[in-house]
Amino acid sequence: MKITIVMGFFLPVPALAGGATEKIWHRLGELMADAGHEVLIISRRWPKLANQESHGNLTHLRIPGMNHTRFLVSNLLLDLLWGFKVMRALPAGDIVICNTVTLPIFLRWLKPSSGHVAAVLGRMPKGQIRAYSNVDLLLATSTAVADEARRENPKISSRIFKFPNPADWHLHANASTQGAVPGGPVVIGYIGRIHPEKGLEQLLAAAINLTRHQDLPAWEVRLIGPVAVGQGGGGEEYRDSLEQEYSSALGARLRFVPPVFDNGALAQLYGELDVFCYPSLAAKGEGLSIAPIEAMSAGAVPVVSKLDCYRDLIIPEENGFQFDQTKPDAVEVLTEILQRLLENPDLRQRCAEQAQNTARRFDYSETACQLLTEFDKRVSP
Repeated sequence: MKITIVMGFFLPVPALAGGATEKIWHRLGELMADAGHEVLIISRRWPKLANQESHGNLTHLRIPGMNHTRFLVSNLLLDLLWGFKVMRALPAGDIVICNTVTLPIFLRWLKPSSGHVAAVLGRMPKGQIRAYSNVDLLLATSTAVADEARRENPKISSRIFKFPNPADWHLHANASTQGAVPGGPVVIGYIGRIHPEKGLEQLLAAAINLTRHQDLPAWEVRLIGPVAVGQGGGGEEYRDSLEQEYSSALGARLRFVPPVFDNGALAQLYGELDVFCYPSLAAKGEGLSIAPIEAMSAGAVPVVSKLDCYRDLIIPEENGFQFDQTKPDAVEVLTEILQRLLENPDLRQRCAEQAQNTARRFDYSETACQLLTEFDKRVSP
């Protein structure tokens, strides 16, 4: 097959400036090329990256993009402009995978020679599925995303394929045996965008509650990830506000760590975590983030908010924990969960092992085969 993967307008591929989507689809592109398919990845032009280059069956085409903004309307307009740029560059092919919002709306009409259109639904739909009636395949990252897509446009139900974000399970599992420091503090970590929608205030408020329990083993909180708006963060002012509000109470227990974009180095950071807390507030946004899957692969116990997307991942009290981020007592419940995990190393170990076993089914090798099988169904006469 001739497969084109269209990325968004503001980050490069490879993921030199971050981006879970960029990392995921670059790796999937490599695997599909290794399987003998002709793969083209279209992404944003970036300094020190060639405008066009090929590696075996995989070709990169990089065209001028734009910076991400704080404003949804502006980003949608930039996404639309990007879609028209991409469409002009698209060759004839069999499948076009769109990691964009607006391009799937008009691509099948305006350039049918580019192939069957597959739209990736990495986040909860926000009405765009009503305009996707001409899309051939929708890749939904969770059951919750698939259900919402069906609700928005029941006519395309048969074209929805649940395709959760994959992770490099072996890379992270190996890191889990190397990262922890014997006798060191229990590390409660978050890896992702430093953004208000991620609920970091609830995690930090729970951490302050933990300081009132003097009998706990040594522990610390690490917040790791991009801050800049151009990388999807909430900006330096937001990060500074968190430091100002919580650093005085937490002291050396709180560490902000800059983002790491090298896959191996990032896996090592996951491997250093004992507990991974992802307290996202984005009920209308999260599709099933890759970060909890990577953390579970690395042997960290996931503690996540009670979003519908995590139904596909978390079995409470077995491979992780959830708390209802919308309730008035959310911080108290989160505190209790973290306290239990700090006090009970056997509980941490048992849940970590189950989490790692669960995450194995999300490995790239498994998901790439599933994806190619689904594409073949669409392309074959």
